[in-house]
Amino acid sequence: MRKRQATKVSSSAQSMDTEETLLVPIDELLGRLNTSQSGLASQEAENRLRIYGYNELARRKRRTGIREFFAHIINPLVIILLLAGLISAFIGEIVDAALIFSIVLLSVSLDVYQESKAEKAAEALRERVTTTATVLRDGEKKEVKLSEVVPGDIVFLSAGDIVPADARVTSAKDLYIDQSALTGESFPVEKTPAPLKAKGAAITEWNNCLFFGTPVISGTAAAVAVKTGNSTEYGKIAKRLAEREPETEFERGLRKFSVLIIEVTALLVLFVFLVRGALYPSNPFESLLFAVALAVGLTPELLPMILTVNLSKGAIAMSKKGVIVKRLVSIQNFGNMDVLCADKTGTLTENKITLVLHVDIEGKDDEKVLLYSHVNSYYETGLKSPLDDAILRHKETDVKDFQKIDEVPFDFTRRRVSIVVEHEKQRFMIAKGATEEIAQVCSLVEIAGKVYDLTNVTQKQIEERYYSLSSDGFRVLAVAYKKVKEQKDVFSVKDENDMVFLGFVAFMDPPKETARESVRLLSKAGVELKILTGDNELVTRKTAEHLNFEIKGVVLGNEISEMNDDALARVAEEANIFARVTPVQKDRIMNALKNNGHVVGFLGDGINDAPSMKTADVSVSVENAVDVAKESANIILLQKSLKVLHDGVLEGRKTFGNTMKYIMMGISSNFGNMFSAAGASLFLPFLPMLPLQILLNNLLYDMSELAIPTDNVDEEYIEKPKSLDASYIRNFMVYFGPISSVFDFLTFFLMLQFFNAWNNPPLFQTAWFIESLFTQTLVIFAIRTRRSPFFKSRPSTTLLVSTFAVLAVAILLPLIPLGIWFGFVELPVTFYVFLALLIVAYLVLVEVLKRYFFKRYSHRLEQTFVSSRKKPVQTSK
Repeated sequence: MRKRQATKVSSSAQSMDTEETLLVPIDELLGRLNTSQSGLASQEAENRLRIYGYNELARRKRRTGIREFFAHIINPLVIILLLAGLISAFIGEIVDAALIFSIVLLSVSLDVYQESKAEKAAEALRERVTTTATVLRDGEKKEVKLSEVVPGDIVFLSAGDIVPADARVTSAKDLYIDQSALTGESFPVEKTPAPLKAKGAAITEWNNCLFFGTPVISGTAAAVAVKTGNSTEYGKIAKRLAEREPETEFERGLRKFSVLIIEVTALLVLFVFLVRGALYPSNPFESLLFAVALAVGLTPELLPMILTVNLSKGAIAMSKKGVIVKRLVSIQNFGNMDVLCADKTGTLTENKITLVLHVDIEGKDDEKVLLYSHVNSYYETGLKSPLDDAILRHKETDVKDFQKIDEVPFDFTRRRVSIVVEHEKQRFMIAKGATEEIAQVCSLVEIAGKVYDLTNVTQKQIEERYYSLSSDGFRVLAVAYKKVKEQKDVFSVKDENDMVFLGFVAFMDPPKETARESVRLLSKAGVELKILTGDNELVTRKTAEHLNFEIKGVVLGNEISEMNDDALARVAEEANIFARVTPVQKDRIMNALKNNGHVVGFLGDGINDAPSMKTADVSVSVENAVDVAKESANIILLQKSLKVLHDGVLEGRKTFGNTMKYIMMGISSNFGNMFSAAGASLFLPFLPMLPLQILLNNLLYDMSELAIPTDNVDEEYIEKPKSLDASYIRNFMVYFGPISSVFDFLTFFLMLQFFNAWNNPPLFQTAWFIESLFTQTLVIFAIRTRRSPFFKSRPSTTLLVSTFAVLAVAILLPLIPLGIWFGFVELPVTFYVFLALLIVAYLVLVEVLKRYFFKRYSHRLEQTFVSSRKKPVQTSK
């Protein structure tokens, strides 16, 4: 019978979504859950535990170290490199093979190490909640393990407890819950048993719902558990965190680049092997070795190392500024970011309620308002809210001359608290609370130190001042007083009458001091800020005004819930404030922006921000964030200053810029040289360069490029965000690769016609080895900058030294005994004269073409807002 009951609960109550459980009367909900105010029987709880499972959050399935390692190897670029290494080993180039395998091992090991840290995110969620809960079982209060709480349990809560499940309040007294980490609200929320009035309310308006994992600030309550484990709002976030990170923009670009390498390599190698095999069938093995050497030559085997060194250098530079990088690839995404979505509470604000104003009904500062509110909060012994703490923190005030006589405690019917004190032999009753409740007990009003009758005009003035402060995003309390003539020691609610309305105290969660400057700098750097918050729109607007943040449009969570993805994609472009949004809605906004072509960052500090952090291309957290947010973030700001955000973005762009230098140079010059080799092999009776020479050429070239991570980056390059666009790289290859080939073919012509290299293959091979190495290494100075001429941009000393050191080795090789082993011979002096002229002509032509190329295609690299808008979208104003 018990088991059938539990099954019935499973098919009815558990199928209800959380909002539906908040709409029905409590008795009806208890009936659907097959429970009562007396709680569950122990046997029934055990049955439900078998059906619903333990009240635990999702855990990411941990892979073994070996499986994790191989998961990172299944990557197009890594696979290309491994194939190149195997081929090198097959043809006897053990040193080259060892180099490639070492680079892959180092790069993959570093990735595995860095990403293993993110595995702690779901664990941090699990450890945040308490381990026991007080429930009714068999009609008695019992302490049970948190994991054993089931739907239908009646739970009891008091100040300091953590809510053990998503629960519906059945009774409450002075209950305040801090759900800021889950919903983004700045202030603790009052919870009552009353059902919701209508469906579709924002999650911040679920005032009869207690969320799993949120702390009780004050008061007591009884509640019925309706959702447990992964079905809770908290659990849904934990389940989201337990999933693998989605592919970021930079990783997508890298994957497309890898596919491009595969396509070009496959076509060129297959063409060379088949055509040369057909023309020279007597030596097919030589044709195979040559084609394989071309494949290795085309592969940018140093790219993983360049990436790792680049990112590590960036991470070290950022750590000196108080920024910890947990996932190296996020530095690239940080620099490429063109939209930054930020939660308001705790990230742009201090997440610390502060008293901002103490004014009379005319809006003028009034020290008496501050003094009386301070006296009230100081002597209050009942429920003290964070607003009282803010009053007491605001200014050091000596109230020792005030002697407490009595107190009329706060309650949720009157929504005010009154303190009776004696000062200089005169007794005063000072009341503080909700404006409408204070106004009800007032018959007088004080303005500029004078007391007047409370007329309809002044009553309206009070209401207008209250609404004006509220519309500015302030939380407002009213203050009133009266002189007490009675000498009694006990006072009650009946004494709260004929009071003098004194004024208002207004509170807000202030913006961080550095947030305004950060917003300005990010805007200057081409990064648009969008605020995504669970807080209300009035408070958010006020925060935006303090930040000098231009509000383009405000969208509310209940509006988003009615939008399809296409509509949201248009709205996400126009609006820049999204208020009263749930974690799921934040996720939708992030995905809409990504689908619109943006590289999206997210700055957050709460549990509710963790899913958005996972969705973002790069996630950033701050020093005062909850553990879950810090664990989910790619980047953590350890300094209180948000200015390091801007510094981090610029550092990311420098890192990306140096990475792009290697990619563009490698793909264009490698393609040009290998295309030249393939073309020459079709009409020469001998190989234009021996396989061993091709591999040595590639090795020396790569050694010269190891210094790229140290290179300087032009200031104008980092002014705007960029992206890794495979089509842009392909265009660069198509434009600049053939230029290299043109000068290669000129070298072929010179060697064959003027140096009679038809009959001297080693002379031809040596000359082209040196010419190709000179052109492909020196061209870095032209394409590393958009400035023209290129010498206006100063390269790093390390890059200069490494480049010319490699060129010196190339010149010396034909002159020393080691050169004979590679098949080199000494070249005539006149060749070097031709070589100098060729290099000058080559760099001039590259410089001319560079101007044209960047003018035509630079927009492909620079991020721009992609708008799919067909008509203006109406948003809340």
